[in-house]
Amino acid sequence: MSTHQGPGAKAAKLSDVARLARVSTATVSRALTCPDKVKPATAARIRQAVQTLGYVAHGAARALASRRTRTIGAVIPTLDNAIFANTAHALQKTLDDAGYTLLLASHEFDADVEARVTQALVERGVDGLVLLGTTHHPSVLRMLDTHQIPYVLTWALDASGRHPCVGFDSRDAAVRITRHLIDLGHREFAMISGVTAGNERAAARLEGVRQALAARGIALAPERVVEKPYTLTAGREGLREVLRGPPRPTAVICGNDVLAIGALAECHAQGFAVPLDISVTGFDDLEIAAVVTPALTTVHFPTADLGTYAAQHLLARLAGKPFAMRTELPVELVVRASTAPPAA
Repeated sequence: MSTHQGPGAKAAKLSDVARLARVSTATVSRALTCPDKVKPATAARIRQAVQTLGYVAHGAARALASRRTRTIGAVIPTLDNAIFANTAHALQKTLDDAGYTLLLASHEFDADVEARVTQALVERGVDGLVLLGTTHHPSVLRMLDTHQIPYVLTWALDASGRHPCVGFDSRDAAVRITRHLIDLGHREFAMISGVTAGNERAAARLEGVRQALAARGIALAPERVVEKPYTLTAGREGLREVLRGPPRPTAVICGNDVLAIGALAECHAQGFAVPLDISVTGFDDLEIAAVVTPALTTVHFPTADLGTYAAQHLLARLAGKPFAMRTELPVELVVRASTAPPAA
C-alpha cells in the first residue's frame, strides 16, 4: 500500500505513527523527545514509521507542553572559516546524538548583529545557547540571564569567573610560539594580527607576542604590527606593510593560519625564501597548514573537542546534572618547515 500523501492529504498524526510502529502513542512521544529511554529496536521501528508517513511533530505544541523545544542555538563570528566549522560540526553531532537540533547564526564580527540574531534565537525558544568568545554586546548576556537560558562561552576563558566557559588560553599560545622564534635566534619581529576590536582572542594573541618579546628585551615597533581581517588577501597585504622600511623582520607571526598562508604567498611573490629569509607562523592548525609549502609552524587548538565539550556542558545543565563552570583545553605548538634560525 502506498503511503505517499498527495496535495490536500491530511498530515500524519502521532497516533498514525504509533499504529504503524505497533507501539503506544506514549512510546512514540518518548522516542521523539528522549530517544535514549527507548529500546534501540523500538526506536528504529518508530523512526522508520516517521519517515514512511512523513510525520512532523508540531514543535510549538510540544514546546508548550514540555517547556522545551529540544533546540540549541549557536552564534559564531562567520561561516567563512573552516576553524569555526570544525567546532560547529562537533557541536551539532553531539547534540544530535542526544536528540537536540542545532540552530546556527553568524554575526560577521558585528556586535549589533550578534545582539539581533541572539534575540531571534531566544524568541524561537532555544533551550540553550553557545556563544563564541567572551566579548559580547551588553544586551546579549543580560537577555539570557533575564530569560534564564543556559549558555556557555567558547573559544576563550572568562577571567571574571562569572560565566561558564569552554576554551583555551590564546595569550599563552602566543607566548609559546614567540618563544620558539626567539630560541631560534630571531630578534627582528613583525605581527600580522587579526582585528582586535571586539575580538578578545585576537587581542590576547597580540598581547602574548608583546609579553614574550618584552620578557627577552625585544621591542615590537608600532609599524611592525598591522591588524587585518582573516583572509588570504589580507595576509598578503599585511606582509607588504610590515616589510616597508628597514630593518626587515626575520620572523612574522600571523594571527591565524589564513593570514599566515597569505603571507607565505606574498613572500613567494616577492622572492623571499621561507624560512631562509623570513620565518612565518600561524595559529589554529587548519588541515591546509600541514600541506602548504613550506608546511606551516602553528599552534594546534582542539576545535572539535571544543564543540563536543560545549554541547556536553549544556546537555548536563538541561538534565539537571553537575557541570564545570570553566573547562580549559590544552594547546600544542606544532613546529614545521616555515620556521628556522635567521640567516647570519
